[in-house]
Amino acid sequence: MIEVKNVSKSFDDQEVLKNISTTFEKGKTNLIIGQSGSGKTVLMKCCIGLLDADEGEIIFDGLVFSALKEKEKRKTRKEMGVLFQGGALFDSLTVEQNVMFPLNMFTNMTFEEKRDRVNEVLGHVNIFNANEKFPSEISGGMTKRVAIARAIALNPKYLFCDEPNSGLDPKTAEKIDQLISELTEKFQMITVINTHDMNSVLQIGEKIAFIHKGQLWWEGDKNQILNTDNEELNDFVFATELTRRVKR
Repeated sequence: MIEVKNVSKSFDDQEVLKNISTTFEKGKTNLIIGQSGSGKTVLMKCCIGLLDADEGEIIFDGLVFSALKEKEKRKTRKEMGVLFQGGALFDSLTVEQNVMFPLNMFTNMTFEEKRDRVNEVLGHVNIFNANEKFPSEISGGMTKRVAIARAIALNPKYLFCDEPNSGLDPKTAEKIDQLISELTEKFQMITVINTHDMNSVLQIGEKIAFIHKGQLWWEGDKNQILNTDNEELNDFVFATELTRRVKR
């Protein structure tokens, strides 16, 4: 379990996160939702250590990550997989080299062992015979799947996904959602997804944290979100769904 305890974060005089406490559970897709500027991205960055909270604690399975020294944090980071918005593959590297990148960074595996691991995780995301292709030679959906393969290459306990469906058509986005959900259950990871995609929320939202103006405003699951009397959440859900339909 990942525990967020009383986390606050400010930039200059602007308080972006205000005393947030929540938990993210093992084997579940845990979603952080909210309007642009609500603080959800800052919360995720605090969780993975890209930002330090001003107050509060981030706890990974009983280990207070936010209190660790940098050398100790590195060990925990090896247990994290991160799927960045857009995939963030290296354009100058092949599919194989992109997926192998964290193995080069964090392991002492031989090249043969690393290549076997690359092929294994590419198989998990249903990519075959594409090792020598470059990112410019594959589709957007395939790019996301390669990025997922890279994120799970180190067999992480924790998977963080920042807007995994950004830039994808609805059908491809649904496939990415299902893939993340299936991998989460299969490997019993703690998966945290930052999203504003209501399709994702209603498809795979097993635990949902709604952030409103830097505060935790509502928690629940995909079965509860459409039946809440929370006014701000209803405004967000309705506005997001209406925007999605207009774009389609």
